[in-house]
Amino acid sequence: MTEKREVVIAGAGPNGLMLACELALAGIMPVVLDALPGASPEPKANGLVGQVVRMLDMRGLYSGFTGQDRPQPLPGWMFSGMQLSYPDPAASPMYAMMMPQPQLVRLLEKRARELGVDLRWGHELAELQPGDDGVALSIATADGVYRMTAGYLVGADGGRSMVRKSVGIGFPGTTSETVGRLAQVEVPDEFRAPDGGLNIPGVGHIPFGHNRFDNGMVLAGSFQPGVLLVGTREDGRADEQGPLTIAELRASLQRILGVDVPLQEPSGPGPHAKRRIDGQNTRQADHYRAGRVLLLGDAAHVHSAMGGPGLNLGLQDAVNLGWKLAAEVNGWAPAGLLDSYETERHPVGQRVIMHSMAQSALMAPGSEVAQLRMLFEELLALPGVSEHVGRLLAGSDVRYDVGDDHPLSGYLVPDLTLDDGRRVADLLHDARPVLIDASGGAVAASAQGWADRVTIVTAPLVDGPVGILVRPDGYVAWAAEEFAPSGARALRAALGRWFGAAA
Repeated sequence: MTEKREVVIAGAGPNGLMLACELALAGIMPVVLDALPGASPEPKANGLVGQVVRMLDMRGLYSGFTGQDRPQPLPGWMFSGMQLSYPDPAASPMYAMMMPQPQLVRLLEKRARELGVDLRWGHELAELQPGDDGVALSIATADGVYRMTAGYLVGADGGRSMVRKSVGIGFPGTTSETVGRLAQVEVPDEFRAPDGGLNIPGVGHIPFGHNRFDNGMVLAGSFQPGVLLVGTREDGRADEQGPLTIAELRASLQRILGVDVPLQEPSGPGPHAKRRIDGQNTRQADHYRAGRVLLLGDAAHVHSAMGGPGLNLGLQDAVNLGWKLAAEVNGWAPAGLLDSYETERHPVGQRVIMHSMAQSALMAPGSEVAQLRMLFEELLALPGVSEHVGRLLAGSDVRYDVGDDHPLSGYLVPDLTLDDGRRVADLLHDARPVLIDASGGAVAASAQGWADRVTIVTAPLVDGPVGILVRPDGYVAWAAEEFAPSGARALRAALGRWFGAAA
């Protein structure tokens, strides 16, 4: 007998699990398939940076994952290894949550199971056949193959996505003529710098982060006691075959720096990061949707990890898609809502590709690049430039076309507070849209037809508008400083555009 499910997600990485949690909050219990026998222990990303940290806060996950009350903005960040300081650190758009990816996956897996998600490790999507009203799936396990029909299939299965290839979505882009090497290592104590970088005799201090030299790039960073993450990037392609070795990384580091650095295998328990990237792929799917099949995360876009934008982009994809797909399955989605996943997120992916490629270009060897970096350092010291680049890196410059011209509309909602002490972020924990009425009741009265889908809160905001409508993904759909009859019409139009017809 063929199983029938409303939504199936191929891939149980951070993006697939986050999407599963979002769907579950909306009452849709997806099946998540992954060929691996369990969550991968392979070290990949070392944390999350950007507005996605605020999104986790809006789900109550930031405090749950870190034990801290709320995320705090960072005073600066890095652009291609160059320091970026924000004019007003208190208003910085950049946030960070340092956490190894395997730990993040375990926490998201725990949350998904608590919400009732059907997570199946060791179940590999082997074949799919899309149709007008669903997708026929063949799933391989150690015990054989079984079949399932999904109303919708989401490919969160990585850059080599079988889902994307099976439905014929193009993945254009480029592959750089570079080779990157990265490993967790140990070095003698005298080589370790207090900032997490390296102190190398004959070279000097190599700070935490990406560092450009005439012969290549060196990455240094300490994310756990006793272990240092060291990486290199050189022009050309790798001559070596098979897995990366510490000796290979050590030789690459010597070619770049001109001195030998005594790298050694870590002595503590693993697994430890160790990988070679022979040619950096920068690619984006032509489309994020083909009928009943959608793409998410690396299946939709791959790019350089410089600046740490990967999880910021992929997890925000998941939060954008989750409520829209749930609305479609639950039957109240207005026309075009699910298509807005691509129209909103595809341009964001393009901007991440733009700035990650720009950062990579500024790491290239050559005297011209050295002079260009000097110019960029001067520009980044200008308040207007640092603010613009900071918003770009954080993703806080993203503004969706929501059909409303209020200065807040289309942007991620600020960290506003109600006069009773509650934060707007606290109101979004269950992934429902929220309408805040600070008018004394007029705003709420105009929205009663949507009370089954929208949480209506009547309370004044501290230094906020008289009314504000926030989508489940945290983006403002409508706001007003005064509430006149025209404001009521605009509010009802926004409610209808995003949450369907009034009941």
